[in-house]
Amino acid sequence: MRLLLVEDSRRLRESMTEGLERMGYGVDAAPDGEAGLRYARHNAYDVLILDLMLPDIDGLDVLAALRAEGNEVHVLILTSRDGVEDRVRGLRAGADDYLVKPFAFDELTARIEALVRRQYGSKDTNIEVGPLVIDTAAKSVTRDGEPVDLSRREYALLEYLAFRRGEAVSRMQIEDHLYGEGNFPMSNAVDRIICTLRRKIQGGSAPELLRTRRGVGFVLGEPVG
Repeated sequence: MRLLLVEDSRRLRESMTEGLERMGYGVDAAPDGEAGLRYARHNAYDVLILDLMLPDIDGLDVLAALRAEGNEVHVLILTSRDGVEDRVRGLRAGADDYLVKPFAFDELTARIEALVRRQYGSKDTNIEVGPLVIDTAAKSVTRDGEPVDLSRREYALLEYLAFRRGEAVSRMQIEDHLYGEGNFPMSNAVDRIICTLRRKIQGGSAPELLRTRRGVGFVLGEPVG
């Protein structure tokens, strides 16, 4: 999943980016509203984490500009403004959720996970794909009840494909969601991780769960018919 973090505090921005990347998210971080708008206009994100009190352009103005342009990215406002009136203004401006500083990192990630599920039209924290169960809350995977040991990057890819199960997902889409802007992967990085993931989730002679459609992309899910 790919996130955009707009936060003017360098210390908080860097610590949040590090923590979210450790969880497998691709994160782009902007220090002000102008940079945040530029990122949001040129990239597709699953969730935008937006501070309100920003230099140059206020967070609510950033949000208003994006909504006026038809950008429907899910927005989590992160701010020290804790008044009811402030929360109401943020939600009515088009935000999807509101978290007050200081906050617990676990709560932040739980809210992000909820918005990601909403992005893909899912309320259940478990995604079932044939014999696989992907627990998006625990960030774990089982096959026929047995745990599957995945790296952080492998899990992030599997979760993304699971949210879009049955659809062909292109190599470019995978790169966009696994890596932040400026973190360019090696030319064969996606193929290597697909190969490793396929080997780990596939069991014996069962139908292939992760298939390649040449010239189109990759599909997670048992073939129909």
